[in-house]
This record gives sequence, C-alpha cells and structure tokens, in this order.
Amino acid sequence: METIVSVKPFLAVLVSILAVPLIVASRNPNLRETWTFIAAGLKFLIIASMVPLLLSGSQIEYTIATVIPGVPIKLRVDPFGILFALVSSFLWIITSVYSIGYMRGLNEHSQTRYFSFFALSLSAAVGVAFSANLFTLFLFYEMLSFSTYPLVTHHQDMEARSSGRKYLLYIVGSSIGLVLPSMLLIYNLTGTLEFTSNGFMQGAGSPAVITILLMALIFGFAKAAVMPFHSWLPAAMVAPTPVSALLHAVAVVKVGVFCIFRIITGVFGANLLTSLNLDTLVCIIASFTMIAASLIALTQDNLKRRLAFSTIGQLSYIILGAALLTPKGLTGGMLHLATHAFGKITLFFCAGAIFVATGAKNISEMVGIGKRMPVTMAAFFIGSLSVIGLPPLGGFLSKWNLILGSLQAHRLSMLFVILLSSLLNAAYFLPIVYKAFFCTSEESLFENKIKEASYWCVIPLVITAIGSIAFFFYPEPFFSLANMAAENFLSARSVAAGASLLKP
Repeated sequence: METIVSVKPFLAVLVSILAVPLIVASRNPNLRETWTFIAAGLKFLIIASMVPLLLSGSQIEYTIATVIPGVPIKLRVDPFGILFALVSSFLWIITSVYSIGYMRGLNEHSQTRYFSFFALSLSAAVGVAFSANLFTLFLFYEMLSFSTYPLVTHHQDMEARSSGRKYLLYIVGSSIGLVLPSMLLIYNLTGTLEFTSNGFMQGAGSPAVITILLMALIFGFAKAAVMPFHSWLPAAMVAPTPVSALLHAVAVVKVGVFCIFRIITGVFGANLLTSLNLDTLVCIIASFTMIAASLIALTQDNLKRRLAFSTIGQLSYIILGAALLTPKGLTGGMLHLATHAFGKITLFFCAGAIFVATGAKNISEMVGIGKRMPVTMAAFFIGSLSVIGLPPLGGFLSKWNLILGSLQAHRLSMLFVILLSSLLNAAYFLPIVYKAFFCTSEESLFENKIKEASYWCVIPLVITAIGSIAFFFYPEPFFSLANMAAENFLSARSVAAGASLLKP
C-alpha cells in the first residue's frame, strides 16, 4: 500500500477549530451560522477529496508533532477512518441546518457557545478517525469529551449539571482510569503505540495481561456505552435534541465504537484474539448489551430515552462485527456505523421537531400525531425501519453482512442474537408509528391547530430519511471502503499466520 504524505488530514481537523473564533466574534446570528456552514462544507470537501486516493489503494499520513520519542501526534487516513470521517462531516452540515430551526424555534440561550463547541466536537471526531496511533487517538478522544460537556449541560439547570457530572465521571473517569494506564503498559511491553493491520501485541504479554488490557480498553472507551458503562447516555438526554443527535449519530458514541474497533484490529489483532478465545468474550459482552438495552428500551415512555437505549444496543452491533473477525462481519460492523448514523439521526430530528411543534416528550402523549405532522412521522417510520434492518433501507445492508459474518465465523448463536435484537427493535419502534397514524379522532391527543415544525427542522429530517433509503440502492463509496478495510485487515492476518508457520 502506497503511503502519501499530505497536510489534508490535518486541515480536515483544523478547519472547524479555526472557525470557532469567527463564530464567537460574530454578533449577528446569521453571520455566526454562515461561518458554521463554511467550516462544515470545507471539512466535508477536504475529506471527500481524499476518497479517490483511498479507493486506489493508497493511504495518507501527516505528522503534527513529536512530543514523546517514537510516539508522534500523527494522522493516517485509511479506508475505515475516512468512512467514519465522511459520515460525521456530512451529517454535521445537516445537523447545523437543523440546529438553526431547533435553537431559534425554542429561543434557546447561549447559541454562540453552542455552535462553537459543536465545531470543536467535530474536529475531535475527525481527529479520532484519522489517528495513526493510540496516543493520538487518546488526545482527540479527551478533546471530544471536554468539548461536548458544555453541550450536554447547555440548559444550565440542576438536572443538566447533574447529568454533566455523570457524563464526565463515566467518559473522562473511564478513559483516565482505564485507557491511560493500559496505554502506558502497552508502550512499556511493546515500545510502540502505532496501529498496524494485524495488531502489535502478539507475544508482548501473558494471556492474563492481554485479557486485562483488552477489557480495560473496551470498558475504558465508555463512549461506546457497553454495559455496565452505559448509564451516562440516557442521562445526557437532558441536552437539546441537536446535541442528542450529535451524541448518538455523528460523533460521541460512534467515536467510542470506532476506538474499540481500532483496538481490536490495530492493537491486538485477529491472530492473538482467536488464539486466546478473546473474540468469544467480546461477542458475549456485545450480545448482552444488544439484548439488555433493547429490553429496557421497551419500558421507556420518554421518546429520547427510548432512542438512547436503542442506541446503546445498536452500538454493540458494530463491536460484534469487529469481534466476529470475518470479512462479512468486519464489513457489516463498519457499514453499521454509517447506516445507524443516518437512521438514528433521523429519529432524533423527528423527536426534536415534535417537541418544537407540540412540546410533547413522551410517547404516550403522541397518539394521533401522525395526522397533524405526517412528514415528520413518515420520516420517523423510515428511520425506524432502517434501525430495525428492513429493506429497502440502509440498515438492512449492515445487518445482512453481520448475519453472513456470523455464519462465516460458525457462530449460529450470534445470528440468533442479531435476529432477536432486530425483533425487539421492531417491538419498541413500530407501536409508536402505529399509534401516531392509526387511531380514532376520539383517541387523538392533538387539535387541528398543531402543524409541522419549521422548514429548518423538517428539511434536515427529510434529507436524512431519504439518505437512509438511498444508502440501500447506492451504498458507495461506503461499501467499497468497508470492504477494503476488511480485506487489508484479513490479508495482514493471513500473512502473519503464514509467517508463523514458516518459523522453525
């Protein structure tokens, strides 16, 4: 694989950071949001401009600085990283449009602060996507944690502050308490933190040490919300809905599962994990989270909390794909990062539009709302079908590949877990849509004066709903990038296995 040195990855990270002073200095709201759109558009264009090089088989690197000898702050763009960066940068543009409708529609305070930290969050997310080593990834991960804290606590009331403390306790506490010591121990054992195609921990420690390190990193990257490190996510729903959409679809939780995917493939590698049966352990952890979170979601009346527990379960699909260590499993896990992003952001946009138009937060308060807000609830139906994994929605492609990956790995139990979880997804989403559209006029809780939210809220959710459909019919370049990443990883695994057979 040819390596090209280019400043583009650094520019992709830097562009939204540079926009922050301009956003802060803008006294006019229109000018402030113009800078937001310019930064979002430039970020997406820079990232998209690197896709052809990646599809041609090259990778891009750029070293920002060398602080610790042998461990530079370094960026590397590979197929998996650019897949995540494409999704996050594109959805930032859509979320920025939605933010205008939501924040202005509710006359929210501190909108300049909101847009500023939103921009910082996206820089951190892209930095994680392009990290070439564990040290760089850790720095951007922490940057994301602190830049999203003001967003979670945006309302500044007692509930928001309490949720913010819980957010920091889980997210920062786990990364400093688990990830940082693990990173130091890994460096001490191997002398490197550089991600490789099949990991670099082979022979670096005893099975017990390897197992402890793997578990510490999986639970330490708590943004992935693996149970029992998940309760920060429902608590963070006190934030404005665009922030919830950011948390669940664009940046925070996706950064968590992205980091775990990187750890499994780039630090430990398939040969080491399978030799110690640690892939089975990770599959069990992911399966438990998928089923348990779905069962809890069934009991939630608050719409955003139901969506939050849905997200907790859906994130573990991605971790399961990594743990299957098969071509289709890896491809399905990476695709699910993208398809879930489009489906879940649509659902959160719909929840926010309902709140802006009606003030309703609970599902029990939404009986008959489909007749008053047909566009919003039709988009909600589409997003639900994508998350459930039904055709012709993008979520079907990722779950289809995950099922094939389970068969390739000869893990029929994982196939049943995926199917059961998908049935539970249907059980907690479809009744919402049914009660919204199919009720008598006496049962309806809404008067004729209720109508759709503003165009600034409705247009983004229509775009993302259409995106979920388009993903099914036109999955490129995401499908090719996911396939390339899986092939690179598994070809490195085969080379490593062949080399071990040649040893005397």
